Amino acid sequence: MSLGETAERPSVQSQSAAETAARSQVVRFAGDSGDGVQLLGGQFAVAAAAKGADLMTLPEFPAEIRAPTGTTFGVSAYQVQFGSGEVLTPGDEADMLVAFNPAAFATNIEFLKRGGTVLIDEGAFNERAYQKAGLAGDPVDHSEQAPYRIITAEITKRTLEAVAEFGLGRKDGGRAKNFWALGLTLWLCGQLPDQTLAWVAERFKANEALAGANAAALKAGYAYGETMELALPEVVEITRAPRRTGLARMTSGTDAMAMGVAAAGALSGKSVFYCSYPITPASAMLHALAKIKSGVRTYQAEDEIAAICAAIGASYAGQLGVSASSGPGLALKTEALGLAVTAELPLIVIDVQRAGPSTGMPTKPEQSDLDMAIFGRHGEAPLAVLAPATPADCFAIMLDAARIAIEATTPVIVLSDAFLANAVSDWPVPHPEALPDLRPRADDASDDAITAYSRDKETLARKWIAPGTPGLAHRVGGLEKDSVTGNISYDPDNHEHMVRLRAEKIVRIADRAEHATMQEGPDEGDLLVIGWGSTYGSILQARRNLSVAGHKVTHLHLRQLWPLPSGLEAILRRFKAVVCAEMNTGQLTGILRSTYLLPVEAVTQINGRPFTVSDLETRFSAYLPDASR
Repeated sequence: MSLGETAERPSVQSQSAAETAARSQVVRFAGDSGDGVQLLGGQFAVAAAAKGADLMTLPEFPAEIRAPTGTTFGVSAYQVQFGSGEVLTPGDEADMLVAFNPAAFATNIEFLKRGGTVLIDEGAFNERAYQKAGLAGDPVDHSEQAPYRIITAEITKRTLEAVAEFGLGRKDGGRAKNFWALGLTLWLCGQLPDQTLAWVAERFKANEALAGANAAALKAGYAYGETMELALPEVVEITRAPRRTGLARMTSGTDAMAMGVAAAGALSGKSVFYCSYPITPASAMLHALAKIKSGVRTYQAEDEIAAICAAIGASYAGQLGVSASSGPGLALKTEALGLAVTAELPLIVIDVQRAGPSTGMPTKPEQSDLDMAIFGRHGEAPLAVLAPATPADCFAIMLDAARIAIEATTPVIVLSDAFLANAVSDWPVPHPEALPDLRPRADDASDDAITAYSRDKETLARKWIAPGTPGLAHRVGGLEKDSVTGNISYDPDNHEHMVRLRAEKIVRIADRAEHATMQEGPDEGDLLVIGWGSTYGSILQARRNLSVAGHKVTHLHLRQLWPLPSGLEAILRRFKAVVCAEMNTGQLTGILRSTYLLPVEAVTQINGRPFTVSDLETRFSAYLPDASR
């Protein structure tokens, strides 16, 4: 299944940054982890989507479970870009920043564009708060020369006034300040509170006081903006002009991936057995799949090794074994991956990458596990590696992973990351009839030549046979097997044959997969930009901006990272320059160089944040001729 079938399909006409900016707006919320910033940002996104906006979000969390209140390392943030046109990224800079305290202001003001608007909770900016944040004084520039517009409001005070009738204490009442701020932000951005009010009524229906207080706070914030006649310099008018027909919904990468896992089970006719051990940011997959009551069973193991071994056991028993982790956990799973390779069992392992090494920055995205996914096993143990490009594509990538795993009886690693897992975007729900048939190929039961180690002539895969199948008893384990009988074999020639056979089985995956295709741009020209994973939106928007400036730039995005797709080398040779943009020190770049012996250049970033469009434009331009010539 290709990227264009379930992810953001590029428009027929390219959309430049200027056009995007004119038709979109970026809002960023920041505050303590206990301020409800993620809920606030999520509900703002829902309100914008309900009005017809396309959007992309960037939730950002502190690594600490509950950092001391008011400190800079405890700040949580949520950024959303929304608009009438196609939105590919969360935005480079915010048009508006909502900062609940000095620490949130100090750590997020760099993301506000010059001339942007900042909304602050006036009552939270005091000497005690400055000390907690480690600041010498008020970080806000109140002068006429300030590079931003300031809206101050006694958010906490006005929230308590709005909820007083519901009998909540100061602490509980003050928690509704995120809804007050949301109400004001909705007013400033030309959005409506109706969708959020309906959500509040449903979410807090078991507690009338909380439901009433949160609704009252939301209405009070909205009314405050209207009464005070507050306004942003420019408000994007959202016109409902959906880019797709049919059913669509907002979804995070994690939820899309969970739905993809469940769909893979249903389409393959196999029960899914999902096994994992808690690790940030992969833990959310277990939570999402545990809510699915049919066709999926979840198991929280005592450690990473137990999790993957349980998944392998499920695949051996005839179910579809799935496990997930992040970088440190994938390292622990590598020995068991070797077992799955030599046992030739279908298995899916999801790696939600984070910034490392070791604990690193566990809530920040990075693409630094590619080399480990492709090469990081003992012995000759090749397997397939895939990567989704967008939150919506996380659904389709799981179907692709299941198809390959079942078709080639092999483990498949899917490389997501913290940005894709948490980001929310629009997902066009596919029609059930358009989904692929993933059922294992059936054999003629009367064929006496069929054995447990019979191989498909096309795929070279052995049969996926569950224990207890009449007439097909067999051994499965980590010891080398005879290529015909499956019995344990120490014969050197047989071992070499099996090693090469398992490698060729992986190579042949490329013959059945989609060939390398360019995402957008001319078939040949000045520059080819290659990307993979969550860099998709930033690269595509940067390409469009450079194209508007007169440059011949093409974007090619890889979803299948190993084996590399067929036809890729021929495309690379048609361009004067080739660069690979990735959030590591150049891992895919090195693979492309060594595979094709071509001078592929690296554009890299390892700061725990997604690429910005403006930065990519600047760095790509270094490889381009002067457009005016």
